[in-house]
Amino acid sequence: MKNVIFKRWGANKSLLLFLALMLVFRSAVADWSDVPTGSMKPTIVEGDRIFVNKMAYDVRVPFTHASLYQVSNPSRGDIVVFDSEVSGKRLVKRIVGIPGDFVEMKNNSLIVNGQQLDYQFVSDNGMTLDKRENLLGVKHLVRVSKHRTSFSSFNVGAIPSGYYLALGDNRDNSADSRVIGLIPRREIVGRTDSVVLSLSYDNYFIPRKGRFFKRL
Repeated sequence: MKNVIFKRWGANKSLLLFLALMLVFRSAVADWSDVPTGSMKPTIVEGDRIFVNKMAYDVRVPFTHASLYQVSNPSRGDIVVFDSEVSGKRLVKRIVGIPGDFVEMKNNSLIVNGQQLDYQFVSDNGMTLDKRENLLGVKHLVRVSKHRTSFSSFNVGAIPSGYYLALGDNRDNSADSRVIGLIPRREIVGRTDSVVLSLSYDNYFIPRKGRFFKRL
């Protein structure tokens, strides 16, 4: 019996080692993440598989959130992936407030540290509008409702150390910091800045070739 086990190990050790290394790589270095909802539209759409750089902020112990070395801190405008303890889900949102910032929103217009952000009209989608938001130098698209919602205005005051304010780009259709509260830094898994591939949920999962390797 022992001889059979040793022979099987000898025949498969390269494959097993490869699989083990791949698991470690995906846990601590880089991975991709499915996006099942439209909370980040129009930047990220349902069916996108986004690249996640897990070493953007920390070098971590594989399979844990324990940081061995801090590389950097999230910045305003970063799209982050985090494991939310409040929601019990892995979420993708954009950082709009960092520790020390004073952030408020009035009628879907952000005010950061007393500065009203600039918005430029991009398109009319019927019930929503797409605008280009200038987040203190980081320009990106956001989608807002034409009518006020409970999400359209808020005031969180000063953001404490170790926490971040994260919002979905689909501002009136996102369970973000307005629902789950500020994001602890320890929950942030990594940063994304590109789509790996994309499948159309509404069209038999046909690949959207135009979104392959798209920069965010």
